[in-house]
Amino acid sequence: MSQNLSEQELIRREKLEKIVAAGVNPFPAELYPVSHYSNDIKSNFTEENKDLYTAVCVAGRVMTINDKGKVFFIKIQDSKGIIQLYVKRDELCPDEDKSFWDNVIKYGLDLGDIIGCKGYVFITKTGETSIHAQSITLLTKSLKPLPVVKRDEEGNVFDAVTDPEFRYRQRYVDLIINPEVKDTFVKRTKMVNTIREFLNEQGALEVDTPVLQAIPGGAAARPFMTHHNALDTPFYLRIANELYLKRLIVGGFDWVYEFSRNFRNEGMDRTHNPEFTILEWYTAYKDYFWMMQTTENLFEKIAIALHGTTELPVGDKMINFKAPFKRITIFDAIKENTGIDISAMDEAGLRVVCKQLKIDVPGNIGKGKLIDEIFGATSEHTYIQPTFITDYPVEMSPLTKKHRNKEGLVERFELMVNGKEIANAYSELNDPIDQRERFEEQVKLMERGDDEAMFIDYDFLRALEYGMPPTAGIGIGIDRLCMLMTNNVSIQDVLLFPQMRPENFS
Repeated sequence: MSQNLSEQELIRREKLEKIVAAGVNPFPAELYPVSHYSNDIKSNFTEENKDLYTAVCVAGRVMTINDKGKVFFIKIQDSKGIIQLYVKRDELCPDEDKSFWDNVIKYGLDLGDIIGCKGYVFITKTGETSIHAQSITLLTKSLKPLPVVKRDEEGNVFDAVTDPEFRYRQRYVDLIINPEVKDTFVKRTKMVNTIREFLNEQGALEVDTPVLQAIPGGAAARPFMTHHNALDTPFYLRIANELYLKRLIVGGFDWVYEFSRNFRNEGMDRTHNPEFTILEWYTAYKDYFWMMQTTENLFEKIAIALHGTTELPVGDKMINFKAPFKRITIFDAIKENTGIDISAMDEAGLRVVCKQLKIDVPGNIGKGKLIDEIFGATSEHTYIQPTFITDYPVEMSPLTKKHRNKEGLVERFELMVNGKEIANAYSELNDPIDQRERFEEQVKLMERGDDEAMFIDYDFLRALEYGMPPTAGIGIGIDRLCMLMTNNVSIQDVLLFPQMRPENFS
């Protein structure tokens, strides 16, 4: 691969040569003994406790350089924020040889370089908590200039780089120049940890299940396919981990969960990425009513952990995660939004309704998918506050137990928030004969051309024949939940490295 270097990149490489010629290693291997971080110093330092800050050691990336001749004001950014360094030539280089100053500090240092500083903390005449440098160490020379970002006198960004193509492709730069981006991913980790704590405190067991699967089961989705050379067998990247987790319930575990990296070979938009994270858990001797209560309690806990309140801004709306959440059946939801009762309609009747509502649907999908299309087009987007949509038709839910009171329905809910599905849960089907029939119906849909219909997993049917206790299960979209909890409108903003078309470097 050839390198077409810009003028600025060529200048930086010339500086690199001068730094090396001056006897300075621009990429040293030695441990650098960082003792303090920017925000901790700025939050805790006072004139009264300054004796605690007479020997600090910090490190970070150079974000601004203010050359005052014999004095430099350098602002560096570490993992917690930005702090100013006061660097005085005659103190840093007291002897007659000023080569370090000239070759490294004055003419060699660039924005983006990573440096270390040892010194003491003081407050400048303008009131800024700073570090008076007693030594500066170049830790990494940056050979590529950062994008220009406009900052105020305190170093706060007021004109950020917003081009999504650049930001998502070069997330490493995005994290440097857009500080709020890092905050999103810190909150994502805190959210995941809160969920783990919630589940672990109640006795759930975290497990791992296969990513490569011979049968892509547990969801209606188009899989990615690969080939296992040693076994000379086709495999699929998992679209869900449901059937493996339920095997563990058969095996005697009462409550298992997994943060599952899943893959679906489908479209990409603001709420869909082909690689995504789902939390699934399965609990023996529970049902979907218990699962609704547990889910709303979890979501309330997450909101408070991240924001200290249950009421959060999401775009121009305020969403309240205070339990309990609203509950409404899918048929009542459609009727509420269209005035049409589709609960007793067959496939032909549903197609008439789709035509009446101007919903374009393919000819190869069955009754369940038609109901899903009607709900998605007319109703889903209307549920802004957390709402459980319940009691789906059996045709829509091949892994769900039939409703105990309502003929033709199953015990299932989807949690809608801000007009999008965030969670999907069932009273799990544990009748192996019924499950086999449901799988066979899916095969008929596949033969009609539905490329999202489920395969028959014969080993899973065998597991059910040994007996699975009554079980409640749920899948929660971690990426979409993070979008809500961090007020981001695009799934790409909560994925560190979202999928993109490969670049051509040739």
